[in-house]
Amino acid sequence: MRATSVNAGGGTAAERHAAVEYTTDAEWAGHLVGFVRDGLDRGEQVQYFADTTAPDLVTRTLLDRGVDAPAAVRRGQLVVTTAADTYLAGGRFDPDAMIGLWEQAVDAAAARGYRGLRAVGEMSWGTRGMAGAERLLEYELRIHQEVFERLPLRALCFYDRRLVPREDLAVLTAAHLARSHSPTCPPAEPGLSVAPLAGPPGFRLAGSAGWENRRVTASAAAALSASPADDVTLDLSALGHLDVAALAALARAALRRPSDTPVRLLGAPPALHRLLDLFPELGAGMETAGR
Repeated sequence: MRATSVNAGGGTAAERHAAVEYTTDAEWAGHLVGFVRDGLDRGEQVQYFADTTAPDLVTRTLLDRGVDAPAAVRRGQLVVTTAADTYLAGGRFDPDAMIGLWEQAVDAAAARGYRGLRAVGEMSWGTRGMAGAERLLEYELRIHQEVFERLPLRALCFYDRRLVPREDLAVLTAAHLARSHSPTCPPAEPGLSVAPLAGPPGFRLAGSAGWENRRVTASAAAALSASPADDVTLDLSALGHLDVAALAALARAALRRPSDTPVRLLGAPPALHRLLDLFPELGAGMETAGR
């Protein structure tokens, strides 16, 4: 049985899946070297999924900063590959396939005697219109429960501010419970953010769920419908606005879930109660706390 609370490098699932924002090559190198060195020292396998960075630049940067990357590559402890061979294998991004890849990679690392797996993924491909890239937010939301709560894995999602539009950056990094950014450049807050819950399976929506943020709502609905958990909670206590179209998207997702247990709505705003009174059919797969 795999550990569920203390895995590669220790820490909780929330701590082991982090978004890292950077603006300069020096910031990129600083995050890279410490993370890789720690993994190699701990006897873990380390994988790097490059997008715009040349793979040989990754190993050269490590070597220049005192990490014997060529030796780690030769013995198979360090693997530097590309987003095209991982996230975009098959010519498009498929969250289900990527979740399966993590399972295979963790099993393969364990079979080779490594104490765990850690990975770095450059995520700039997700905002270049690649096939399936519109599902990146869904993926970031799902993997907390479907991957990091289950597998001995620690990962950094690298977001280069020079390549990722500010609005996309705000939404995607907010989907992580752990975030790292330069003190001189605090993260932007999106109009609507969605993040996994740190405790029970579920998601927290904050901000305004209206027409202007419909893509974020659609990703939240997709993650909700795909959740394998029997009981799922939607925390809406920080939601200032929810229009009927957003409610309908979430309600349909609740009905598509594999489990027959209603989705529990926590902190639902008064406007949502009014909408459910007007459209009771939307509440068929939901259970509002306190009603």
